[in-house]
Amino acid sequence: MTKPITSTTVLPARREDISFSTADGLTLVGEIAWPESHPAVATALFLHPLPTAGGFMDSHIIRKASWRLPALADIAVFRFNFRGVTSPRGTSEGQFGEGIAEKLDLEAALHEAELRAMPAPWLIGWSFGTEVILKHARTHANRLSGVILLSPPLHRTSPQEVAAWNDAPVPVVALIPEFDDFLPPDPARAGFASAPSIELLMAEGAKHLWVGETQTRFVLNEITKRLNPAAAPLPEAWSV
Repeated sequence: MTKPITSTTVLPARREDISFSTADGLTLVGEIAWPESHPAVATALFLHPLPTAGGFMDSHIIRKASWRLPALADIAVFRFNFRGVTSPRGTSEGQFGEGIAEKLDLEAALHEAELRAMPAPWLIGWSFGTEVILKHARTHANRLSGVILLSPPLHRTSPQEVAAWNDAPVPVVALIPEFDDFLPPDPARAGFASAPSIELLMAEGAKHLWVGETQTRFVLNEITKRLNPAAAPLPEAWSV
């Protein structure tokens, strides 16, 4: 018997509440969802949208990735709250750092993933999370397997910071919604022109928040194509 996978479907995984420390002494909270019965083949380390606009580790694409990808694609999902952010998991210490202090959160999460021997880590940022990656992760690219940018606004990222990714040793792909409120396709092409090696993937009919099951599946399939191509496309039903 199979049941369709919907926005509320939570598939089996080993879910582990975690906490870890930043270099400036803050404790951040998060969760790792591991495949239940197979070794993980890759790791999706998510950086969430803007905290001052309601972004947190449970922002819907990230939450649904943790609910689906371990079971459907053998991908481990690491998600956490940036400093000062609260979710049902708890509150990370500190206060919003305007994308600057969050550098330490990113570095702490990468270190935690390495301590846990999480395989083939990909940084996946959404909106504000892409800014933190573009500003602060270039010097850590040799520790990564790749980067995915969901709805990058390029508000806090300088042209020089974008250009620095052109010779990155790992693949970088940006998913650009057709009707993004902040950076639709034509401005995105201009904004990323200094880094032509970054793949720009235009998402027809999508908006900044990727609302709806069609757009959720699009994003999760694009993630799976890169992290575990053998598991793509993801099924739309689950055996029970």
